[in-house]
Amino acid sequence: MSLMTWIDERFPATKVVKEHFTEYYAPKNFNFWYFFGSLALVVLILQIVTGILLAMNYKPDAELAFASVEYIMRDVWGGWFVRYMHSTGASMFFVVIYLHMFRGLLYGSYRNPRELIWIFGMVIYLAMMATAFFGYLLPWGQMSYWGAQVIVNLFETLPIVGGALSEWIRGDYVISDITLNRFYAFHYLIPFILVGLVFLHIVALHKVGSNNPDGVEIKKGPKGNKWSKDAPKDSIPFHPYYTVKDLVGLVVFLALFFAIVFFMPEMGGYFLEQPNYEPANPLKTPEHIAPVWYFTPYYAILRAIPSFAGTQVWGVLAMFASIAMFFLLPWLDKSPVRSMRYKGLMFKAWLTAFAISFVVLGYLGTQAPTEGKTLAAQIFTAIYFAFFLLMPFYSKMDKTKPEPERIG
Repeated sequence: MSLMTWIDERFPATKVVKEHFTEYYAPKNFNFWYFFGSLALVVLILQIVTGILLAMNYKPDAELAFASVEYIMRDVWGGWFVRYMHSTGASMFFVVIYLHMFRGLLYGSYRNPRELIWIFGMVIYLAMMATAFFGYLLPWGQMSYWGAQVIVNLFETLPIVGGALSEWIRGDYVISDITLNRFYAFHYLIPFILVGLVFLHIVALHKVGSNNPDGVEIKKGPKGNKWSKDAPKDSIPFHPYYTVKDLVGLVVFLALFFAIVFFMPEMGGYFLEQPNYEPANPLKTPEHIAPVWYFTPYYAILRAIPSFAGTQVWGVLAMFASIAMFFLLPWLDKSPVRSMRYKGLMFKAWLTAFAISFVVLGYLGTQAPTEGKTLAAQIFTAIYFAFFLLMPFYSKMDKTKPEPERIG
């Protein structure tokens, strides 16, 4: 009896590999935009591995945390390399995920029957944001400390529950040693929850099948190709065709990734801020406090909403609403076609305006507020929300081209 036969009698290893890898039939017209799903999985594994290695030498103690990071950087063999891979990986994870989400917007990957795939993806996005937020405090540098202080204090603006909620998050009346300990625990735990969410995301994807740039449902088309008489005619096996294709994307990505790690890990202060090279000091506030770049679009929306009666509650609600809007996309888009290839000028113009607004808000969130920048943030915040709130109207009014029945 072979080893695989022995395993298969006790665990369906070969069946799982066939169903989700070697005999999973995907549309034959995947393009550049389909690299980012597999790249996200690679970066998640990288973050978990480097995170575990860092945890072996990190001290979640307000008196020792900053020194332990310095110890990792200076005295642990290869510590600087692992730390820079982890910090660069955090930013590159969001780069990959934002491009992956944009592909979903381009080709309507959130439309029926893929609503649950999209919802799982958005929950993954929220879990990523939580993990990044909890990890941001751990270096116990100036920006880590004061950034966490500002973000946690935002919860105090919520009516009734705000004060108790912010105190519960901190575990104290101010950011302190207990805050660092619980943030460390959450930062260590949530990535393993992320793995489970990614598993559900992939299972849901393989249940209904992958979308494609034409938005054609290949499962509804004719059956039979040279690999299987039951597979959709317009499909090819994921392995070896897309595994080889994804390897090309992975090589390019890793070249860029390690170029950043070796030559510009701070990325001009966007990946690692200069104030974080100073230990946290509750008595010294940095000149300008801003979150890491991947949170700044939402931070700009928060600051764009003026305070009323001395409270920033409407800004906080707008920030949360700007994220919640993504969950509603499957039901907001009323277009008769999925793919941007067949949508009209109106939808394309709104998507372009949304993408520009997201990038500009991200930039404005990194800058110190001025009257002109606040006005710009308000304008682009209005465009951001209009993209979602007006979608049921412009997507229905849009002049579309007929969608093909099969992949050409």
